[in-house]
Amino acid sequence: MNTMTATTITETPLPAHSQIAQRTAGADFADCYTFADPQPASSAMETYLTVMGYTPGWMNFLMSVRNQAVRLVGLKHLGSLEVKMQAQDSKPAARYALGDRAGIFSLCYLSAPEVILCDDDKHLRVELSVYKHQQNGQPMVSVSTVVHNHNALGRAYMAIVGPVHRLIVPKMLSQSLHAASTAHQ
Repeated sequence: MNTMTATTITETPLPAHSQIAQRTAGADFADCYTFADPQPASSAMETYLTVMGYTPGWMNFLMSVRNQAVRLVGLKHLGSLEVKMQAQDSKPAARYALGDRAGIFSLCYLSAPEVILCDDDKHLRVELSVYKHQQNGQPMVSVSTVVHNHNALGRAYMAIVGPVHRLIVPKMLSQSLHAASTAHQ
């Protein structure tokens, strides 16, 4: 794996040539954060596993609070965002197939430059993409989220979660990338 370095996270439109951009028709929420690719030789799945393997503790705490709160309205417990990196728990990126779980999501699209993971519950469908591409000759990664609400509960949920998502995702990505960089120096 290449050494990861500190990088700037920028909110951008969804990349036009990505598969996730094709899934926005009727979406109720979409956002994208782009940064310099810390692992240009790695697949999108490898980059996803690396970044999620260093999910900050505060993010996992927020997920546990979310899991407890939503049980009151009958939504499922998603678990932790972190993907296990310990040798006994980890699975190589090349062994993932459509339908496999990686953290809280299931794999629903897989190619070398893009992976889309999803979760579908009674209130909404969330799709998360990691897309590797070139921008002005530089290798970049775009992390996009697209949400389709299924009902009023989904709309209420996203009215709360959407603004929080936009605040915490860039911070989480920055801290995860920094932790991965520090661990591999």
